[in-house]
Amino acid sequence: MSEERSWQWVSTGMTNVGNVRKVNEDAILDLPQRGLWVVADGMGGHDAGDVASSTVVNSLSGIGDYDSPAKFVDEVEDQLIRVNYDLYTMSKQGGSQQVIGSTVSALVALPGYCLCIWAGDSRVYRLRDFNLEQITRDHSEVEELIAEGKLDPEDADGYPGENVITRAVGGEEGLILEMMMVPLQNRDRYLICSDGLYKDVKFDEIGELLSEGSTASACQRLIGCALSRRCADNVSVITVDFEQR
Repeated sequence: MSEERSWQWVSTGMTNVGNVRKVNEDAILDLPQRGLWVVADGMGGHDAGDVASSTVVNSLSGIGDYDSPAKFVDEVEDQLIRVNYDLYTMSKQGGSQQVIGSTVSALVALPGYCLCIWAGDSRVYRLRDFNLEQITRDHSEVEELIAEGKLDPEDADGYPGENVITRAVGGEEGLILEMMMVPLQNRDRYLICSDGLYKDVKFDEIGELLSEGSTASACQRLIGCALSRRCADNVSVITVDFEQR
């Protein structure tokens, strides 16, 4: 458990290879002592996805202490931009066109707020007063079509381009991260997850599974529910509880 001003938090993170894949290309960072939580979902096939997600997480795990929250956020952003350059450069070596990239979804604890930072379709949800809300918006072909009014949200499941993401660390020479500052409320519970969770566990089920018990038991229930389904992808979850002192 860690503290910052009038807030304290406790967290748990879990990741599982799933029922089909042999390699876990997800990576997580559960770093409550710094107020930083990250889920990264690698892509590129073979060892590339594993390398990409691990590089994202490892770069952020070494961030030091900063007196200024703004400097802390700047360092998170700078590290992700550096990793983007490294992965993009690696993918172009030898003339290869193989993408070596990773989604990233991060939660940063700040005084009275939390900051969501993301690229891709790993998500952040918030459970507040037993109401679940998806905080992040996927960077995906489906979400772009929905935003343009060309696809109804209820038709998104099973759409041919549902797995096509439009933004990722390492996907392009330049990385554009989306950020959202969210005010904290006492007893907020946040969930950061890879798409391996919500592919198999529906929105209402996620809310129900998050609603009771500790962060550890919530993670166990979420992972267990995904594994009870097809779970063809890797699945990763981090839950974070915030409480005002």
